[in-house]
Amino acid sequence: MAYETLLLEKRGKVAVLTLNRPANNAVSYAMLGEFDKALDEIASDRELRVLVITGSGEKSFCAGMDVADAVNHPDVGPVGRALWTKVDRFEKPVIAAINGHALGGGCELALACHFRYMAANDNAKIGCPELNLGIIPGWGGTQRLTRLLGRSKALELMLFSKRLSPAEALAIGLVDGIFPPHELMPKVMEMAEELAGRAPLAVQAVIRSVQAHLDKGMDEGLKVETEQSRICATSKDAVEGFTAFLQKRKPEFKGE
Repeated sequence: MAYETLLLEKRGKVAVLTLNRPANNAVSYAMLGEFDKALDEIASDRELRVLVITGSGEKSFCAGMDVADAVNHPDVGPVGRALWTKVDRFEKPVIAAINGHALGGGCELALACHFRYMAANDNAKIGCPELNLGIIPGWGGTQRLTRLLGRSKALELMLFSKRLSPAEALAIGLVDGIFPPHELMPKVMEMAEELAGRAPLAVQAVIRSVQAHLDKGMDEGLKVETEQSRICATSKDAVEGFTAFLQKRKPEFKGE
């Protein structure tokens, strides 16, 4: 379907979802609704195996919530929180290609992705500076920053409203890698295409097992891992994987 605030491009087995509200790609209430529909479209398309999220232009990945729009929608907090959680629990790999500023809700979106890569542009900043407005990172930021960085570092970033350069973000593990701006999308697409070639059921199984651990702890994670391992071991993809190994060729996985 067509979207007004997003661009959805299908490149083979990779979906590229671009936030498209120049110049800062701030999140409007309408964008949240379209984003939800886009996630459903991507999730239901069996041909698509990886999702890349980025922003239009060179200035911003996402500058957070459009404050002027938010005042007209008192439920924007719960809606945004639920949507970013949907990204966090998406069962296809999600890669954030952070092409510029990722602030507030934009940083929280990046945190919800499985991987984060950022353009090495010193003019770009990433962080959750909501306390400057007297509010907090309310779309999962307090939880996901802590999960990723630990309590002390997460509190430091939030309580002091720090905005980090790409190099600073890489140094503390907030992003997984940085690339020159012109190399960001090619590098991210290279990773996405490699992931898209891996066994879809096994990729999904790993994501489900890891998410179960994060959400409910080791015991529940092991239960999910056991069940997912059984599913994968009895799949056609497993037969293909072992057959290709013995025949010394590249496997062709179909997600069956």
